[in-house]
Amino acid sequence: MPKRRGAHSDMVGRGPMRGVGAVGHWMAGWFAVLTLGLLAVALTACSASAGAPSPTPTPTPTPTPTATWSLAALGDSIPAGTACDCTPYPELSAADLSLPGARSVMASNEAVSGYTSSDLLHQLSSGSATIDQVKAASLVEIEIGANDASRSESCGDDVSCYQPKVTDLSVNLHDIVDRVHELAAGHPVRVVLLDYWSVWLGGQYAHEKGQAYADAAAGVTAEVNTAIRDVAARTGSTYVDLRAAFKGPDYAYDETHYLASDGIHPNATGHAKIAVALAEVAPKGM
Repeated sequence: MPKRRGAHSDMVGRGPMRGVGAVGHWMAGWFAVLTLGLLAVALTACSASAGAPSPTPTPTPTPTPTATWSLAALGDSIPAGTACDCTPYPELSAADLSLPGARSVMASNEAVSGYTSSDLLHQLSSGSATIDQVKAASLVEIEIGANDASRSESCGDDVSCYQPKVTDLSVNLHDIVDRVHELAAGHPVRVVLLDYWSVWLGGQYAHEKGQAYADAAAGVTAEVNTAIRDVAARTGSTYVDLRAAFKGPDYAYDETHYLASDGIHPNATGHAKIAVALAEVAPKGM
């Protein structure tokens, strides 16, 4: 009996020890596997991090250079801005054609009060400053002819008497446009020819002189404007009908509110109106 107890006690004593040892070995193995797995993940992450390229910085956009255009204005006292005490239409036109950040248009106003077409043709042959401006211009605005057909005592209100002067204007204006293209040879240039609402007094100022004067003023103006329009067509120039701009499409409106107190030159409102008329036909991509 004692021997059996001893055997039983030995079995009990050794059994639990063998169980604890197996579990311990299993846990140790599991821990080792887990450790190796975590180490592999860490090494993989480090390798990926070391091999990944650095983010490419976003390049700073290069600003688009601003193009610079030159506008040259030629003619008489109308583009010169006489009697308006304002910014004349050539400068207003340049501002209208400018596009912030893309295009800057600079105006050179070479118009001279009192000029006839003969004077302008001479200016384009001998005026070095004007010649240089025309050579560089992308756009040339020309308004000339009113002084060619200015009212004279010898002709009075006889419209037909002014026809030889209008004929001379037509010849000179054609030569003027040819000269502009000659000076601008080597680069494109757009020529714009503007006419008149009246080559004499206009609006109520004309009617104050009497119906005969008003009718003659309208008749001579029509002859001058026809010559300008025809030259524009023959030379491929752009034509601006300022008579329609000031007096409406049927020439029936009273343009007095566009005129300065001298009755012939445009005021600030008139110059703004001319600039609008130019903007409607002026090229946007010269």
